[in-house]
Amino acid sequence: MNRIKRLATEILNEHKGKFGTDFSTNKQSLNEVSIIRSKGLKNEIAGYITKILQRQQKFEDRKQQLIEDDKKLDKNEPTSEPTSEPTSEPTSEPTSEPTSEPTSEPTSEPTSEPTEEKTIAEEVLDDVSEKASEKK
Repeated sequence: MNRIKRLATEILNEHKGKFGTDFSTNKQSLNEVSIIRSKGLKNEIAGYITKILQRQQKFEDRKQQLIEDDKKLDKNEPTSEPTSEPTSEPTSEPTSEPTSEPTSEPTSEPTSEPTEEKTIAEEVLDDVSEKASEKK
């Protein structure tokens, strides 16, 4: 880990509440928290702190969006299930074999939907783990 990243993470760990996603305010907060004589070093550290906090904010926004999308899907699923059940009842009355087929179809549909949701969540977790491994 280079010195910019190390110094920025040390400062963030000690004074996280004083920094935000704005570069100029982070630069001023950095002046209050530490004494850095080099203008270039100060700018690089403030820039890296800003970058870290922007990534965290972006991750939180994506996470919240996924949660909202999951809630919307959950609200839509109960309305779609009752409509699928009446369509399967008329087909199940004539013979017993179609009864087993429509029953297997609705069970396969909910199975595929959670795997899609897990895929989205897994992508987010993969992104986070990749960023964490890059930091190391």
